[in-house]
Amino acid sequence: MDPSPQLSDYPVSAIRPPQSEDSRALPALYRLTSLAGRADDPSAALKEILDEFVATFGADAGSIALVNPGTGRLEVEVQFGLPSGAEDFGLKLGHGVTGWCVLNARALLVPDVSIEARYIAVRPAARCEMAAPMRDGEQVIGVIDLEADRTGHFTPADLALLERLTQEATLIVQQLWRMRALQTKARQLETLLTTGQALVAKLESQELLDTLTRDTRRMLQGSACALYLHDAARGTVRFGALDAPGAPVMPEGEQSEHACFAAAALHTKKQVEFADVRSVDFHSIADLPEDPTLHAALLTPLLFEQEILGVLAVFTDRPHRFDNDEKRVCATLASLGAVALQNARLYTRVFQSEETLRKQEQLTTLGLLAAEIAHEIRNPLTVLKLLHGGLGLDFAVNDPRRTDVRVIGEKLDQLESIVTRVLNFAKAPSSLHSRWALSDIIADTLVLVRPKLAQAKVHLLYEPSDAAFVVEANKGQLQQVLLNLLLNATQAMPDGGAIALSFGPETEDFVTLDLADTGTGIPEAVRDRIFDSFFSGRPDGTGLGLAIAKRILQAHHGDIGLVSTGPGGTTMRITLPLVKG
Repeated sequence: MDPSPQLSDYPVSAIRPPQSEDSRALPALYRLTSLAGRADDPSAALKEILDEFVATFGADAGSIALVNPGTGRLEVEVQFGLPSGAEDFGLKLGHGVTGWCVLNARALLVPDVSIEARYIAVRPAARCEMAAPMRDGEQVIGVIDLEADRTGHFTPADLALLERLTQEATLIVQQLWRMRALQTKARQLETLLTTGQALVAKLESQELLDTLTRDTRRMLQGSACALYLHDAARGTVRFGALDAPGAPVMPEGEQSEHACFAAAALHTKKQVEFADVRSVDFHSIADLPEDPTLHAALLTPLLFEQEILGVLAVFTDRPHRFDNDEKRVCATLASLGAVALQNARLYTRVFQSEETLRKQEQLTTLGLLAAEIAHEIRNPLTVLKLLHGGLGLDFAVNDPRRTDVRVIGEKLDQLESIVTRVLNFAKAPSSLHSRWALSDIIADTLVLVRPKLAQAKVHLLYEPSDAAFVVEANKGQLQQVLLNLLLNATQAMPDGGAIALSFGPETEDFVTLDLADTGTGIPEAVRDRIFDSFFSGRPDGTGLGLAIAKRILQAHHGDIGLVSTGPGGTTMRITLPLVKG
């Protein structure tokens, strides 16, 4: 049986005489339709829609309430004539006239609220009420409610017109929501592109983390965004960055990955959502931002090749249910952040490798200089020993000169011993030489230098050879040679370019490797001196790189030479002996 009251329950005198529906419907429909073309803010449109309904039906008060999918309650979006604070009043579905309409997906007319058990008094002066559900297909998304201060003010014809106009208003609001959603997605896409470009360009890890948390918070309109960094080797988590207007305090130190706020996202490698982090379940978590206004949180892991680099946490200042769009946006930002963070770490390793290479160059140069000096000293020292031994100086036992001759001989022997040790030390120990496939040495070297080339906008062209090309070599020294040539080529192309590595002509005993760049070439005046020690064509150069490279290769019974150079680029060739058998 229909529980709603019938018109027969009320005296005829209490019912307002019916008016022509079309006389009110057409103007109202026209004004609602025009609203769809000129409004762009759903909230402002709801206010205009309510004003139109109030004017059309001569209501003394009214409201439009929408169903909150997170709480399942009716929440007033706009109102007219209701007491202050009515917007904060949430109604369970089924409660009151509006709650009954939403739960049953039916319109309801109450000519006299004083005898209606379902009526919940919000405005003492109300005497008559009618409400119609806002339907989206089979789903009810809200309700439009009108009140009058006179019993029987609204009629069944009014209720029918209210249903008709509510249907049109619902279509308009949905259209505006879709337009707003498209605009939001467009802004998000633009922000994602801008953020992605900014993140990739960041080489400093802290600057990268700050940018990621700031842009994530703004895009998701959160109250705070934190980034937790994960150390898989130590099994710990620590704060990396936090962006929040109030600048809440960040707990210092490391937390165990099993007892931290990000633990669930770390262990599942999936997004995790918490409705309210201020509940008693989170009181023991030490690494939550110390801000009592934060409530809901969405945690997203930063994954790079199944390795979790960290967890991105977005907070809101109220209980909130994150929708799929928000989760996808956060996941995209986390993916961009993971790639950028990994790139920053690789850049750091490359710079450290380059610095190590420079130090090795200096040490190698010192060793070579010491060897050259020792070699130059040994020749006159040998002459001195021969002359001293041939003098035949034999003084009496008590003659002081006998002691002088003996001391001179000992010191000559000591000097010869020092020279010999220096020369032996300058030689690469044979135990460091092993058999290596030249392609493996090249591949390992390129791993170190690829991020540096990408940063310099240099494209690398290299196709490994099918042949093994086994050489007897010190791997570290050959890598030092290759790194030096690659870095020199990069510096010769400040605006970017290309480097090609290819195997050149080979013989039965030797293999050659050509390195060609697209730089401006080597000036003709200095081409014959590029392998001289301490000679450099750059103001900031040491003049050691190519000289050391040549000495290393000559120590391996190979060589390096300039094949060609000019405005179109430079080609250097490395030659190494092959291991037979």
